[in-house]
Amino acid sequence: MSEPVVLKYINKDGIASITLNRPAVFNGYNEELLTSLAATLAEVEADNSVRAIVFRGAGKHFSAGADINWFKELAVASEAEKKHAADLGTGAMRKLFTLPIPTIALVQNACFGGGVGYVAGCDIAIASEDARFAITEVRMGITPAPILPQVISAIGVRHARRYTLTAETFDVHEAKRIGLIHEICPVGGLDEAVAPVIDAILHSAPKAVSDTKILINEIARTPLDDALADRLASISAGGRDTPEGIEGFSAFLDKRSPNWYKS
Repeated sequence: MSEPVVLKYINKDGIASITLNRPAVFNGYNEELLTSLAATLAEVEADNSVRAIVFRGAGKHFSAGADINWFKELAVASEAEKKHAADLGTGAMRKLFTLPIPTIALVQNACFGGGVGYVAGCDIAIASEDARFAITEVRMGITPAPILPQVISAIGVRHARRYTLTAETFDVHEAKRIGLIHEICPVGGLDEAVAPVIDAILHSAPKAVSDTKILINEIARTPLDDALADRLASISAGGRDTPEGIEGFSAFLDKRSPNWYKS
C-alpha cells in the first residue's frame, strides 16, 4: 500500500504538520494531491485543538509546482476536465490562504510555480540557504492565475510583475528582500528556526489570532472610510470584554502566562 500524498500530524500543543508527500516528483501536484490537500486543510480547520499549521515538502525539495506528467495528461483532456483541474488548484490555494489558523511554510531547495503559491499563501515563511524560487508558468505558455492573489499579497504588484513575467529564478536572499519569506536559516535548520515562531503563536490568544487573520484578509483591499474605521473601533472596544481579553489583561497585570499557553 502506498503512502498518502499528503501527511498530517498534530502534536500535543495543537501544532499541525502538513507535508506534501510526493518526493519522487519533487512534491509536484496532481489531481490526487490537490484533492487530498483540500480535504486535509478542511479537517484541520474543523479541529478546534489546532493552534497553527506548519507546511512542508517531503524529501530534498519543497515543491516544484505542478507534476509535468499531469500537465501532459491535461494537454489532451476535455475542456471540462481542464476546468476541473484548474478549479482544484485554485481552490486548494485559496483554502490555504484563507484558513483562520496561522500557517508557516518551511522551504528547502526547489520552490517553483505553484510551490511559490503555497509559500505566498502562508502567513509566515522560513527558508533554508539552499532554497531557490521561480514562478515558471509563462515559460510553458500559461498564466499563474491560481496563485496571483497570494503572490501579489506577499510581494506586491511591482515584484509580482517582474517575477511572473520573466520566470527568473531567484535565491533565498532575494526572496527575503521582496517579502516572499521572512527568515533564512542554515540548511537542515528549519525545525530549529521555526520553534520560537511557534512558541510566539502559542503565547497568543487562539480566538484573537483567528479573528485577526480573518479581519486582515477581509480589509486588506478595503478603503479605510468612516464606516470601516467605526467598525474597527467597535471590534477593538468589544474585544476587551471577551473571555480572552479579560484573561489576557489579567495575566499581564499578574505577570503570569495566560491560560491558553501551556509551558
